[in-house]
Amino acid sequence: MGLIHIELFATLDLVGQAPGSPDEDPVGFPFGGWQAPLLDEVSGAQVGAAYEGTDALLLGRRTYDIFAAYWPHQEGGEDNEIATLFNSVPKYVASRGRPDLSWAGSTQLGPDLAGAVREIRDRHEHVKVVGSLNLVQTLLREKLFDRLDLWVHPIVLGVGKKVFDGGAVPTNVTLLEPPVANPKGTVYLRYGLADGTPGTGDMSAPDRGAGRDD
Repeated sequence: MGLIHIELFATLDLVGQAPGSPDEDPVGFPFGGWQAPLLDEVSGAQVGAAYEGTDALLLGRRTYDIFAAYWPHQEGGEDNEIATLFNSVPKYVASRGRPDLSWAGSTQLGPDLAGAVREIRDRHEHVKVVGSLNLVQTLLREKLFDRLDLWVHPIVLGVGKKVFDGGAVPTNVTLLEPPVANPKGTVYLRYGLADGTPGTGDMSAPDRGAGRDD
């Protein structure tokens, strides 16, 4: 069984909407492209390394349309490595509509999204989910992910779609490697899905061993 690997860019208040461009989601969201001023060589290298081993993409309709309009035309340019990867691997699209699947290797998933994702995980070694916040809500709710990469950027927007926006269920995760901060203050966090659900305790209970000498 392979890995479902979610990759998300978020603000400090965990808004994940339209990080790359004002054109990503222009209706009712005034901060499209908020990530661009915070990019640097360190974060670029982190993002590039995060795609290593990817053999399939799993995308929501809006993210797919953005990618399909951009990446087929980027081979040979500055982003050639990622463009070559994205253009060569299978692309799976979660959509209730009828997306244009002219990007080579694209397939629309059926109405049983959870079942389709499980089949994809059995078929591939490393499935990458990029952006696609509506799709991510389903994956979080069904615990259909194995890794979660979260880039937390040092800004607060106060508006916009959140990474955890009503789709999550109580879930344990584990930090897979130490956090890394880039020079502009973005923190890269990589988590893995862990067993069980969050436990509780009582912070107000006195420590029964406090003050004892034995």
